[in-house]
Amino acid sequence: MAISGYADLTPQQVLDALDAVALRGDGRILQLNSYENRVFQLFLEDGSAVVAKFYRPGRWSDAQILEEHEFALELAAAEVPVVPPLVLESAEAGVRLAGVPPTLALGGAHRWAVAARCAGREPELDDPETLRRIGRFIGRLHAVGRRRPFVHRHHLDPRADGRRALALLLDGGFVPGDQLPAWQSTCEQALTAVESAFAAAAPLATLRLHGDCHPGNVLSRDGALHAVDLDDAMQGPAVQDLWMLVSGERSTMARQLDTLLAGYEEFSDFDDRERVLIEPLRTLRMVRHAAWLAERWTDPSFPLNFPYFGTSAYWSQQTTQLREQLEAME
Repeated sequence: MAISGYADLTPQQVLDALDAVALRGDGRILQLNSYENRVFQLFLEDGSAVVAKFYRPGRWSDAQILEEHEFALELAAAEVPVVPPLVLESAEAGVRLAGVPPTLALGGAHRWAVAARCAGREPELDDPETLRRIGRFIGRLHAVGRRRPFVHRHHLDPRADGRRALALLLDGGFVPGDQLPAWQSTCEQALTAVESAFAAAAPLATLRLHGDCHPGNVLSRDGALHAVDLDDAMQGPAVQDLWMLVSGERSTMARQLDTLLAGYEEFSDFDDRERVLIEPLRTLRMVRHAAWLAERWTDPSFPLNFPYFGTSAYWSQQTTQLREQLEAME
């Protein structure tokens, strides 16, 4: 996808966008690290600070974004510590607000939302008590997520998601010819193993999830945890919000997951059949990440930040890692 929708997103454009929703910046602006969207921290004239997110054109529909916002507001109302979008008010003609309450602004080529700034640091996952606290936090989040399903957001579908990623990489010619046979064969075997694992575990209950619950999205501040970035919120099995928090040898991951679940099950039940989906989900994420890079390759920030993508060395490493995943899934 081209970056044409961001071409005019200058600092002044960002300040004007906040003015249009009655948030007056004092001129201080800092672009934050985000590849998918454009995210800025801005200081307001009243001394407070906010974070404005400009959604990548074409990625999500308005209905999908608003469903994400509704979930965040529902979590906040249930006292689950997340960073919800601010309720906006229009201060200029030509800017449309969407949502009940209004949380999404639409003007020109851009759609944006604003949230309070809420900083923090990544939690220390080698501390068992921290893992239990994270488990309790995710359990509370999932208790709300089970109340009703997403209608518009993405529903995790291992077969469709994996095969779409594979087709995108093959059809786009992103894999060098000297690496293509080995990578394609290994990737197809790995995706087949992913599909078999999910089929063997079926039927699985699904719920509304954070969707991208890695340590960088569950932050700690003054001893309290909070979640940020619900941009990948989806419908799927509970383990999707747990597997990225465990790593290492199989026995180590088992202990980590047990510790997480000790906290999690204080608030939500967990289906133990989902334990076997950790490595399949890791495999699926690997393939989908490569496809994500390919899909965004015309955005100039991607070749700049991922210069190794497309090289023979990168795809050779991908083949090796997928072979390792095949062994792990056995």
